[in-house]
Amino acid sequence: MSAPAIQAQGLRKVYRKGPVEVAALRQATFTVEPGEFAAIMGPSGSGKSTLLYILGGLVRPTGGSYRLDGHEVGKLAPQELARLRNRRIGFVFQAYHLLPGLSAVRNVELPALYARAGRAARRRRAQALLERIGLGQRLHHRPAEMSGGEVQRVSIARALMNDPALILADEPTGNLDSATGNEIMGLLAELAREGRTVVMVTHATELAERWAGRILRIRDGVLEE
Repeated sequence: MSAPAIQAQGLRKVYRKGPVEVAALRQATFTVEPGEFAAIMGPSGSGKSTLLYILGGLVRPTGGSYRLDGHEVGKLAPQELARLRNRRIGFVFQAYHLLPGLSAVRNVELPALYARAGRAARRRRAQALLERIGLGQRLHHRPAEMSGGEVQRVSIARALMNDPALILADEPTGNLDSATGNEIMGLLAELAREGRTVVMVTHATELAERWAGRILRIRDGVLEE
């Protein structure tokens, strides 16, 4: 039997500001299986984004254990953690985080550039990904020349560039209208059906209940199955 894609046990995150401690995440214990589409929901300030950033290796937990595909993440050296993020995790953000001066295809290429893939190979893959999501005619447009939905599709293509097993999405429909949000959620659900694990933070209850296979709820920094 294969290991869970994500196995979190007692995850905590405390930020220290001088003598003051702020517990952003108090307790998170849960598993996510390969190919699941899980939504993390809760009020603002409940610890959702902190938890997602821990899962993405962007924030180190103060305590607890986080295993990705059976491998402990919390104790990786900085270079190993950077390699993990680049090769095995794809990120989708509410604010997109595309480089405004680059075209769609060049934005999508960036993860492969950091992984030192050859120029021709990364260009072919970036174009294929954009064509797959219906942006084959927008390869050379910059973010400011596209709609919000198109820009978010570019960010999803970028997340897929290095063929990661795990996709982490932080409020991916937060800046979109309801129809476009449904399209983006449908695309994420399609990725899960293909076998990728998708974990999403969202406030969009209706979209999460329609598209996600499971909803994990967090309140006051506590998530527990």
